[in-house]
Amino acid sequence: MPLLEARHLRVDLHTHRGTAPAVRDMGFALERGDTLGLIGESGCGKSMTALALMGLAPDNAIVSGSLTLEGRELIGLPDRDWRAIRGFRLAMIFQEPMTALNPVHRVGAQIAEPLRLHQHLSAHAAREKAIALLDRVGIPDAVRRVDSFPHQFSGGQRQRIMIAMALACEPDVLIADEPTTALDVTVQKQILALIRELVDERGMALILISHDLGLIAQNVKRMLVMYGGSVVESGASAEVFARPAHPYTRGLLAARPSLANRLVAHRSERLPTIAGSVPDLFSLPPGCPFAGRCAYTEAACRTQPPPVVALPGDHRFSCRRADVVLGTPESIAEDS
Repeated sequence: MPLLEARHLRVDLHTHRGTAPAVRDMGFALERGDTLGLIGESGCGKSMTALALMGLAPDNAIVSGSLTLEGRELIGLPDRDWRAIRGFRLAMIFQEPMTALNPVHRVGAQIAEPLRLHQHLSAHAAREKAIALLDRVGIPDAVRRVDSFPHQFSGGQRQRIMIAMALACEPDVLIADEPTTALDVTVQKQILALIRELVDERGMALILISHDLGLIAQNVKRMLVMYGGSVVESGASAEVFARPAHPYTRGLLAARPSLANRLVAHRSERLPTIAGSVPDLFSLPPGCPFAGRCAYTEAACRTQPPPVVALPGDHRFSCRRADVVLGTPESIAEDS
């Protein structure tokens, strides 16, 4: 059975405006050593998916569907059972390093906490391991700085401390939500190399969430493209990057910086963009969430859910006009 499997996972947010479907019909299966990437614009549901996988969805959220860890259903577990899993078998590197750490506790104590709770280490042993983890993620003079408070570190250093916390118990599944946002290029490479090393050493499964398409291409074997809370395309990363099928995926890839685009930009012209903006979750069309922004939109796209189209290998995408889209290799990104 898969290590971690989501089937028809859904997250509905209840607010004063009504109910918003933040994640709709999410599905994937991870084995040990698998690497999965989630990409998409801000607001497409990537981070909400990650929170649901950790049992940390907001209080106003209803999580439904199925999420299993080695066959054990996680949805509906009491918080006591979730606490036994979080930080031990499932761990997460949160997106915002400036607010994710507790400001009134020393960083060493925060790293040591999951070690004492889940691995039952003594205070001394947990402290020694915390120092080793700080050193491994590149915090200089870790022996001295283990007793420092979060505000005494830079944003990039706080990001590395969060990574040390997530890796402390060597989890079975690591969810990394924009793990290198606050890091310079050199440190990014070091951290990603460390994560890859742990995946290879322990067979840890990795879910990497990022806006950086290059980061996804280089670090995960499979990827999900999300839009409007839904997965619109999935498959092996190499295949999706080489032959993107969904108009949204094509637009994303066309808009990324490249040598040709940089030459265009040098002539004071804008890079290609996708027309329109991400729809409000409260006003998603009942059909394809990309309807209206897509150049191939017809009336039925707005009212009827798109079918899933199977391509060679494990490549899938959701589109009502697949025959037309696949016959048009150009991207829908526009030069504006």
